[in-house]
Amino acid sequence: MKIKILGSGTSTGVPQIGCKCKVCTSPNPKDRRLRASSIIETDDARILIDCGPDFRSQLMSMDFKPIDGVLITHEHYDHVGGIDDLRPFCSFAEVPIYAEQSVTQNLQMRMPYCFTEKKYPGVPRISLNDICSDKSFFIHHTEILPFRVMHGQLPIVGYRIGSMAYITDMLYMPESSYDLLEDVDVLIMNALRIQPHRTHQSLEEALNAARRIKAKETYFIHMSHDIGLHDEVNKLLPEHIHLAYDSLEIFY
Repeated sequence: MKIKILGSGTSTGVPQIGCKCKVCTSPNPKDRRLRASSIIETDDARILIDCGPDFRSQLMSMDFKPIDGVLITHEHYDHVGGIDDLRPFCSFAEVPIYAEQSVTQNLQMRMPYCFTEKKYPGVPRISLNDICSDKSFFIHHTEILPFRVMHGQLPIVGYRIGSMAYITDMLYMPESSYDLLEDVDVLIMNALRIQPHRTHQSLEEALNAARRIKAKETYFIHMSHDIGLHDEVNKLLPEHIHLAYDSLEIFY
């Protein structure tokens, strides 16, 4: 399996518009963070997790190949704002989107032109597929297991694909979700900033969750400029726990 981090940033991205802090003005490319998204390539499927407003620029440098499915964690704009930019990939085939029912209903309201009976030319050919947490489904022969995550008081989902787990925007998750993450090899999980936040994990909270899950390798995503400079923070992290960065490729 191959994982490519398309974006490791939070909703504002880094640099944040108008900010002159040391992170936002850093010349290190690892301190430039587009909105959180990743591409997963298994033996038989190419899967996008979240499709935010930076999707077009994230894909411009990659090979133009089919996307077999899009997994949506929740309906916030920084995770769905690029769905219309899926339209070039519809030249291969219809692109299925998988999300909880509340999210698919939200997308239908936001993008009604994609789901009317009579579509005008050029509208992306996408389908909405309802999923339920803790109930697996398949994209081709690749099994996907959604699991419950809490984004503050908002229920959202993380995804387990084989021995990889992907979590974003989490503040905490129920015990049952921890049970579903046993024997994970690669964990990709959010760590917003140093200070606590009311809807996202801080770095310390993310470290505690990572220690509990005990993945062989953990990579933090969905980071704001308040996390600090990539190289400085990365040096302080425990062994096998890392800050991710845009365009990072993980093989296992």
